[in-house]
Amino acid sequence: MAEPVHFSIDERGVALITLDRPTRLNAIDLRMRDLLWEYLGAAEAIPEVRVIVFRGEGRCFSAGADISEFGTAPSIMAARRARHERDIWWQLLTHRCVTIARMHGYCYGAGLELPLFCDLRIAADDARLALPEVSLAYIPSAGGTQMLPRIAPPGVAAGMILTGEPITAATALRWGIVDRVVPADALDAAIDEAVAAALADPAAARARRLRLLGTADTQAAPRPLP
Repeated sequence: MAEPVHFSIDERGVALITLDRPTRLNAIDLRMRDLLWEYLGAAEAIPEVRVIVFRGEGRCFSAGADISEFGTAPSIMAARRARHERDIWWQLLTHRCVTIARMHGYCYGAGLELPLFCDLRIAADDARLALPEVSLAYIPSAGGTQMLPRIAPPGVAAGMILTGEPITAATALRWGIVDRVVPADALDAAIDEAVAAALADPAAARARRLRLLGTADTQAAPRPLP
């Protein structure tokens, strides 16, 4: 069976991480989480890699966590330990590479939270963004409650978290949740432009993420975020 996440590096030093579970709208399961953790570690360890682009195969970036796995862990403590040991969200926040999210279609739950941890978020005009966890009687558990209020106005973040209602890409741009919105057929070109700018000036591309950390040195960053 093909792996649900792919990793490749081009001649420029750009790593492409692709969520490839389109029949499940790229819902992120435990195997995908583990692969994301492994590939982020690989990108960190390969000096030639300077930029990471995340994309989703098929109709959307990701519809969120795979809820079919909820409650299946044999031990709550073991599940919590695994989440801590393979914490891709902290790994993203402190990564030395510039990170760019290519967003289209559904960007729900973890499919929005992952981009929130990236330096740049570029969306197609068909993208829909939401943190719908409240409809399942829990809160966003992959950093959404911490990251969204740091990026969007507090009232906007509270509204998204407490209602779970989706917003359009245009609305997300107006509120600063994404950095650019383009027609769907221009999304790849916009990503290429962002990659070129990041390669030319990686410090500028990473400056906002470092401000969120409150430090100019990711190695000195406190853990975890309050």
